[in-house]
Order: sequence, then structure tokens, then C-alpha cells
Amino acid sequence: MVLTREENELLTRIGPGTPAGDLLRRYWQPIAVARELSDAYPTKFIRILGEDLVLFKDKSGNLGLIQDHCPHRGASLLYGRVEERGIACAYHGWLYDTQGNCLEQPAEPADSKMYLTVKARAYPVQSHIGLIWAYLGPEPAPIITPFDVWTRQDGHRQIAVYPELAANWFQAMENSADPAHLQILHQESLSRGKPINTTRGLIDTVDHVEYYESSFGLMKKRFMKDGHWAEHPLVFPNILRQGNATQIRVPKDDEHTNIFFVHFLEGRPDGYNDDDPEVEYLEPFKTPPNGLHPFMKHRMDLVLSQDHAMWETQGPIFDRSTERLATSDRGVVMFREMMAREIGRVQEGLDPLGLIRDPNHEIIDTNLMGDLAAMRGANWVA
Repeated sequence: MVLTREENELLTRIGPGTPAGDLLRRYWQPIAVARELSDAYPTKFIRILGEDLVLFKDKSGNLGLIQDHCPHRGASLLYGRVEERGIACAYHGWLYDTQGNCLEQPAEPADSKMYLTVKARAYPVQSHIGLIWAYLGPEPAPIITPFDVWTRQDGHRQIAVYPELAANWFQAMENSADPAHLQILHQESLSRGKPINTTRGLIDTVDHVEYYESSFGLMKKRFMKDGHWAEHPLVFPNILRQGNATQIRVPKDDEHTNIFFVHFLEGRPDGYNDDDPEVEYLEPFKTPPNGLHPFMKHRMDLVLSQDHAMWETQGPIFDRSTERLATSDRGVVMFREMMAREIGRVQEGLDPLGLIRDPNHEIIDTNLMGDLAAMRGANWVA
């Protein structure tokens, strides 16, 4: 399934009004670590899906996500003053609540009702497992999907915030449908210093790979020649569930992606608070941190930095009309077909794959416990 330029645009562009953007807006997306908002720093600039927004917590404890530019004369609400009822623009004091309703216009006559005609663009937000999540789609909003990694109560969670990826989100997600790269790109990490053939890496240890679609994504099952096997999912549309974690790839815009890891670990430490888990911010993988290929150098001694290097050197938005697909790209083709199909469902007014609306829905098993068993030394391979 080599794509035309038009098909490539369909799957990669995520701004307002784009087909893929409309699809991604149907799902809750993490936008910040909850502890990043405080009394000292009650606002944070957010760029997500091509929109510039301001996240804030008012003095009543309510979270809001509102357009960056005040509807009055365009000053940024990032510098607004948070009050009990919302956020007031620092320029002229126009006050907005978390729904974007304008409540006051201090410089207008006392009997003016103009404020009733003004509304800022605003989106629902909620705090969950230490992250703040936003929903940018049409109402009614679904629930945050109850995946086992995010929902189980027989363990604890850790958050990791990865360096910004200077590439389109779809490049990271196609990698999650591409098991063949594991034994070659990451061969040094997998071999643990053993002699290897750098061309073939460890690919000759793999017997075959199978793919099948589940109710929430694309499952990949790798069979090894020594009899071991492993499977884990690409959770549709923008999550990899691998090891003990979900890797959530959230597009900032067409050419930049934020990546949040949610790790689930066994055991429940004393004093653990699921609303405020441990958070790690990883240092940039490249020098200079904001450099673009070929004017930067990626470190290549970490698995995730190796992935970032491959994704970024494909270019900000890879032109898939120039590629040459092979038999090992079956999963990539399946993911592209899923994306095109689910975009079509949204355009027909239907819910896309994996959307959950029932607040009492059972926890969704992503084979997390199988991966945790593997990490304890069971018969499994990454």
C-alpha cells in the first residue's frame, strides 16, 4: 500500500478540520502532568492537534483549557490572572470560565450586556492518573478508555515525559506496527554485548510474525525459533502498549509530537497517590536539542533515542509516495488501512475503533500481565 501524496496528507495532517485530526479529536489525549499546575504557576501553554491553547486551574480548583488569544484584542491568556470564577485576561480583564463563557468586561458600561455575546473556544479537561487529559471532539465526550495500565489498582504507576519528537505523529505509530526493526535497529540492546552481525542483527532468531485486529487496535505476535513467543498491541490510534507501559504519542502539530509514558509496576508502596505518581522528565536525545536532521546528532545508545533518530531523519512529514514496501511491512499496511477505514467511520458520523462511552465498562486487558510476567523472567521475548 504505497500511498499517493493525497493519501499521505489524509493520514498525517491533524489540524482543525482535517480527516485524521477529526479522528484523533474523538479520543481523550494527555496534555500535561497534573503537578505542573500550582498556585505559583496556575497556567500552562498547550499546543495540541495544531491548536494553541492555555491550560489553567482557577482558585476554586477547576481545570480549564481555553484558546490562547483573548477574543477581545488577541492578548495571550497565558498571562491571565486566575480567579475563583475563571481566568481574566491581563490586558483588559475580560473574565472567562472553564467553558469559555465571558463573565465580565470591566471597562464596559455597567449596564452593558455585550459579555453575553462573547465566548472563547474551550475544551473539557480532567485529571487522571497524574496527567491532565483534554477532549477536543464533539459532545458528548466518551470516557477515558479503561486500559489495564491506567486502571488496575493492584500496583502503582510512574509517568515519564519524553523529549519532543520533531516529526509527524504517524511516523512513530507506523514504527509500532513494524516488529522487524526490533532485532536490527535495537540489536546492541537486545544482544547485551554478544557478537552480532550488524547487517542482519538478530533477525535470524525470528521464525515469523502474525498480525490480527482486536477491539482496540492491532496485535502483533512474534514467534521465535527457540519456541518462545510474544504479543503486544498498537492501541488505536496513537498508543503503543509494550512492556509495562503505554507510550502515548500526542501530536502538537503536523511536525511535532509529545510523548507520555505511563508505566504500571507491581506492588502498592505506602503513601502512594494515584493522582500524583512519580514523574521523570527525560533529557533531550540530540545535540543541539532543537536541531533538525542533518544539523543535529542523536545519541544511539538508548532504544528510544534510536527510534527518535529514525523517525526524525525520515523528515518532518515522510513522503510515503517515494517508499518501497516489502513483505515485512504487512503491519504498517494494516495500520494504514485501519486509519483510512476509521477516518471514514468518523466522516459517516460513527464512533471510531475502541471508543468507550459506558462509565461502568470493565477494565480492558491489553496483555499487560503477560508482559509483566516476561519482565520477571518467563518464556517471552520483546
